[in-house]
Amino acid sequence: MNENELLGPTAHGEPLGHAVLKATAEDFQVDEVLEIPLSGQGEHLWLWVEKRNLNTEEAARRLAKAAGVPLRAISYAGLKDRQALTRQWFSLHLPGKADPDFGRAQDETLAVLQQCRHSRKLQRGAHSANGFRLRLTSLHADRAALDARLQGLAEAGVPNYFGPQRFGHAGGNLEQARQFAQRGELPAQRNLRSRTLSAARSYLFNRVLAERVAAGTWAVAQVGDLLSFTDSRSFFPAGPEQCADPRLAQLDVHPTGPLWGAGASPAAGQVHALEQRIVAAETELAVWLAGAGLAHERRILRLPIKGLSWHYPAPDILQLEFVLPTGCFATAVVRELVSLAGQTDI
Repeated sequence: MNENELLGPTAHGEPLGHAVLKATAEDFQVDEVLEIPLSGQGEHLWLWVEKRNLNTEEAARRLAKAAGVPLRAISYAGLKDRQALTRQWFSLHLPGKADPDFGRAQDETLAVLQQCRHSRKLQRGAHSANGFRLRLTSLHADRAALDARLQGLAEAGVPNYFGPQRFGHAGGNLEQARQFAQRGELPAQRNLRSRTLSAARSYLFNRVLAERVAAGTWAVAQVGDLLSFTDSRSFFPAGPEQCADPRLAQLDVHPTGPLWGAGASPAAGQVHALEQRIVAAETELAVWLAGAGLAHERRILRLPIKGLSWHYPAPDILQLEFVLPTGCFATAVVRELVSLAGQTDI
């Protein structure tokens, strides 16, 4: 499957040109934003780690081996891209143990930048956001058009699609999900189960979002919508009064789409009808997700881009800096600007 089949139409027009992303790891930098004060004491050792072309799970294995602890003693807030330069937190449970020497774990792909003790372990999803610094190289696009488009993205946000990496190479994770759904089975392997369930859920969400982008309603609250604040997992129904809430225009409140699970969508009216139509076309996936014990959740359809800035270090290079909420993809910003020739893993 190609990117357009996995995601959907852009909202701000056709790509303004083409470029390359991730020619080097330094072209795609991600920093976790974690707003937890560390006490300096406790049985959990927190590590601020820089990774280059290394995925989070492999970094965790190397840290566990160096510390002489089982992998289950390592925690992290979220997964980060492999083909990138990323900085994120890990925690190790070390009751009654001294701080290990991580020298054996470190090389040009992994460095421990900071360490501090704390009384609690790092929980999944504990970070509040991710900061991105992206460099688009071999850029062929009109600078004035790019500047105008970027200003529009800063003011209006972008569709909050799950990125193509969620679905694996050529949609392989989604294809595996379909195979398990057809058999009515769940993968026995924990990582595979998580990956395939996530791919199926993300695909259904993207289909709903794609329909609303095509209809021009992805950023507009409709009666029957379920609305949410940017950083909240809760939602509330939209009546006429809520649809006129000024916080919608301020990009603080957004319409949401379904993360499918057990139970019917709590949306109403035309919004409910659209979501049911999408699910009816993917009955096997929907039934499979509900049977896996997942609860119905919501995700914002519109992605606000915080602190967006840009400049051109060279005539054929565009550098972007911005902050996105957790679980959101830089892909959603880049694809509204240019196409990436021969690249889908971003």
